[in-house]
Amino acid sequence: MVSLTSLRAAFARLLRRPERLLSLHSLSWLLAALPLALLLYALVLVPFTPGISDIRKAKSELPAQLLSADGKLLAEYRWANREWVELNQISPNVVKALIATEDHRFYEHFGLDWRRTASSVLLTLRGDPQGGSTITQQLARNLFPEEIGRSRTLTRKLKEAITALKIEASYTKDEILETYLNTVPFLYNAYGIEMAARTYFDKSADQLNVLESATLIGMLKGTAYYNPVLNPERARDRRNTVLSQMVKRGKLDAKQLEPLQKRPLRVNFERQTEVMGPAPHFAMHLRKQLIAWADSKGYSLYSDGLVIRTTIDSRLQAYANQAVARQGRQLQGVADAAWARRDGWGPHSALVQTLVRESAEYRSAIDKGEAPEDALKELLADSAFMAKLRTEKTRVQAGFLAQDPVTGHVLAWVGSRDFAQDPFDHVQAARRQPGSTFKPFVYGAAFANGASPDDTLMDEAVEIPLGGGRVWRPTDGRPPSDQPMTLGDGLAYSRNTITAQVMQQVGPARVAEVARALGVRQSPLEEVPSLALGTSPVTLKEMVTAYSSIANLGRYVEPVLITRIEDRHGKLLEAFAPPTPEAVFDARAAQTLRNTLRGAVDRGTATAIRTRYGIQADVAGKTGTTQDNTDGWFILMHSRVVAGAWAGFNDGRITLRSDYWGQGARSALPMVGEFMQQALRANVVHGRDRFVDEFDTAPSLDRSLDSMRDWIRGLFRSDPPAPPAPSAQPSPAPAPRRLPPVTTDDAPSLPPVRVEEPGGA
Repeated sequence: MVSLTSLRAAFARLLRRPERLLSLHSLSWLLAALPLALLLYALVLVPFTPGISDIRKAKSELPAQLLSADGKLLAEYRWANREWVELNQISPNVVKALIATEDHRFYEHFGLDWRRTASSVLLTLRGDPQGGSTITQQLARNLFPEEIGRSRTLTRKLKEAITALKIEASYTKDEILETYLNTVPFLYNAYGIEMAARTYFDKSADQLNVLESATLIGMLKGTAYYNPVLNPERARDRRNTVLSQMVKRGKLDAKQLEPLQKRPLRVNFERQTEVMGPAPHFAMHLRKQLIAWADSKGYSLYSDGLVIRTTIDSRLQAYANQAVARQGRQLQGVADAAWARRDGWGPHSALVQTLVRESAEYRSAIDKGEAPEDALKELLADSAFMAKLRTEKTRVQAGFLAQDPVTGHVLAWVGSRDFAQDPFDHVQAARRQPGSTFKPFVYGAAFANGASPDDTLMDEAVEIPLGGGRVWRPTDGRPPSDQPMTLGDGLAYSRNTITAQVMQQVGPARVAEVARALGVRQSPLEEVPSLALGTSPVTLKEMVTAYSSIANLGRYVEPVLITRIEDRHGKLLEAFAPPTPEAVFDARAAQTLRNTLRGAVDRGTATAIRTRYGIQADVAGKTGTTQDNTDGWFILMHSRVVAGAWAGFNDGRITLRSDYWGQGARSALPMVGEFMQQALRANVVHGRDRFVDEFDTAPSLDRSLDSMRDWIRGLFRSDPPAPPAPSAQPSPAPAPRRLPPVTTDDAPSLPPVRVEEPGGA
């Protein structure tokens, strides 16, 4: 036996006399030592390859389940879009084609086919690269792409071989075939033979005939190159090669070969979309958080069968989905009609020309050397391109969120009209100007300073110097009445002139402080006077949380999405403690503000809640519309549900081009109105629940009677009433407590907010 000392001595002599490396004796030594070196290197790599337990886990994949509070499945977290089928549910034609083409000695080897490996090495050395991997080796790559890799290196091949041997030790041959066919990718987000059969032939895997089976197995040599959708000729040639291999290996009668090879592909392509469940944006929002939790606890979100229990109520989620879908269709019809007109989507429109210049097609033309004006002219004349661009840009979007103001539980979450069409989340990712839904923070700051809803200000033109020669002149789309108006009416009818004066009294910094305390905690707020009218972009999630704090009398509760995580057997892994309410705002002022916001629903801009949707529960809320009707908002407060909606377009330059439909009262309010109507009818939300006042209030009897009369009149009006004429307004206090001149936005027709400065607004 050769000792280590003698090997060292021989190696040292070769280094002193390198010409001896060319001798026959030296070459024989090298050839003898090479297998030993490879073996030693392979042993070193063993700890760096997947363990048997990892292999078994990969086969028995159990995706985590996301459940609603009432036990309904919301989503499953799969690492790929596939449906696992057992081997007996796969057509025998598939198995025959696979073995004949990829590994005809599959049942004879133990993971490695030495004859095939040696043959591939020789062919590669001759300049004809050939793959020598068995089905088991390919499965190793499919299961563990990161651990093994795909580079052409000795290390990768050794890792692949070691893992293949482990797989053979862990699985039966049939299990290997089943696992392989369920994990191989087939393009178009289709993983596994079942999804491939549905994608390319619109049938299940057990129904594939010999031609279809040969086509799919032929793709494995190069899915993109042999794609039957984009490269049908290549795919047909490759399919015929597979059929020849099946004849060669005794898997197909030779008499059938020629007739079959003459047959066309007959692909019936249908892209398979991943089923995301009733709350896809909510599920995607949680994915990163859940992966981090699972990693920290030693679990896999995709294979350990975790059960995540959430706060979503499946019934409320269904109502929210229906309401968003219905109103989305209504608004899309409005948008389509408006933008189909020549004056909307015409080639001479400056906006349309800008959108064309921003398109990928325009940039591609420029990159190819085309002159900018020629590229623009050509695309503007391309009717198919222009129609496609218009559809993309004028697609109405929406967001909806409902939350329990007491517990912080998120009850329903709709991030867009269609997740597959637009996965962007308009609940927590989109920042848009909130318009008049921001006004309660202005009045809340005033109430905290001792103001009362019965205090009056003059409804008159307002000018607020901003410095540098700039002047802010907020308007209401109609001349001011030059009559006193209470703060309560100013908020109910969303008068910009009144709100701006209140802002001037309390100051932008204080308003921003109130908004942040109540829940607007991620979006930056610009502390300028126009902040009163909602000019700083925020998210719908922040606004619903802030209104929840108002409903909860100034107590902020962090939104809760998950209550507990269990293993597949129901064992509790972690329970998430409910958040502690945080007193962030004066409770008496919050109560006053909440009660004042009833006015918008009872007699102001949101009376459709009463008149159109018949909701007689104790609710309060606020509409919001931004400049040029770009964004529509509405948030409704109930003692146990705060629901908010936003409607608009992804591109803020696009609008509904309608002063009627663009208002929050007509774009966003219907989503919340239908949602609450259905929730109350089903008794999921209790209509008899009322806000509880923790502090005594003593409104005048006259004021209470007037509010009751306004509410009763509102029941018989189909449109939000205009603010009462001066003669019909409640009698002003004998000596109005006038705050320094101030202003506000959003009545049934919301005016633009104007800031006049040198050079334009």
